[in-house]
Amino acid sequence: MIPRALSPAVDDAVVALTRELVATDSTNPQLAPGGPGEAAVAEIIAGRLDAAGFEVDKFDVSPGRPNVVGRLRGSGGGRSLMLCGHMDVVAAPPNGFEPEVRDGRLYGRGSVDMKGGLAAAVVAAERLAADPAQLAGDLLVAAVIDEEWVSAGAEELVRRYRADAAILPEQSDLDVVVEHGGFAWFEVHSNGVESAGIEPDAGVDAIALLAPVLQGLVELDRRLAVAPRPEYGRPSVHPSTISGGTQFPAYAQSCVLGIERCTVAGETVAGAGAEIQELLDRAAALDSRFEADLRLIVGREPVKLDASRPLVRALDRAIEVRLGRPSRHVGDMGWSDSGILAEAGIPCAIFGPAGAGNHTAGEYVELASLIACADVLEATARELCREPA
Repeated sequence: MIPRALSPAVDDAVVALTRELVATDSTNPQLAPGGPGEAAVAEIIAGRLDAAGFEVDKFDVSPGRPNVVGRLRGSGGGRSLMLCGHMDVVAAPPNGFEPEVRDGRLYGRGSVDMKGGLAAAVVAAERLAADPAQLAGDLLVAAVIDEEWVSAGAEELVRRYRADAAILPEQSDLDVVVEHGGFAWFEVHSNGVESAGIEPDAGVDAIALLAPVLQGLVELDRRLAVAPRPEYGRPSVHPSTISGGTQFPAYAQSCVLGIERCTVAGETVAGAGAEIQELLDRAAALDSRFEADLRLIVGREPVKLDASRPLVRALDRAIEVRLGRPSRHVGDMGWSDSGILAEAGIPCAIFGPAGAGNHTAGEYVELASLIACADVLEATARELCREPA
């Protein structure tokens, strides 16, 4: 239900900013060649923060793709808080950047992933900037590039900036995500000897020699399926891609197998790599001709945040007051930039609006949740940034 404070014209500040951001194409060029990237959205965010009195730092992470960081300095002695969101989106259908409001929802690419949450963070920050005397600690608002690919923006952010805590306003349906999964992408490069198909004794088939590895992945996933797991999902492994050989009448000289390993709290990228290396060792023991290299392409650790941390307690209290219900702590299999912040030593919770249809033509964010999200972010910052560091 849309709050009564929201007019029929849907002119609430956070809704208006979400519409503006959704209407601004920020397709990640790594995912869609020719995508414009995040520069136009960065200009909007930088302009809003500058007008609100923040110290604004806009810096390229890669050519033409800037991060934006705004800092509102507190009076001193309080905890610093960072509100961090990503600006990039995946490719959209032709009308994907034409936001449409109907039935209490705003439809359009990036509405819930995650321009709505980013708009809520900016509007909450603007409200706080209008009364900065209440903040002892610094408030930072960060808008980063490239979350949909390899999180280059978040990695550069934590090289330049620190905070005592952070909130990532990704979709959480107004719950507090205190735990989420990680992942690791591997490539196995299998080496063979090319020969004509009519000369089987001369050839070593790099594709066929991977058969025990493929079977091993199936068996490993079966074991993971029955292992102890958190409520929000299970660890898994699967072959993602395979490419090898050049022509029908020849034994393949090389083959590359792509593997994804999804992890949960308590598992590690290193442990996932050791599992796959064991499969390669078993394949080599079965056939001395097997020769392969294991390469880690991208690895992100799972995250588990202690619910007793001041950040979580402040979020809990803000939710109880602003939403009139107890806070709910949940987990999620999906990885996000909070993992980068956590690895850098910045405790990070996910709290954002409700919606659905991420990465699809039907993506939407619920308007009432946008307004509630901004309210909770504002209240959390007011409390946390008053507490002694």
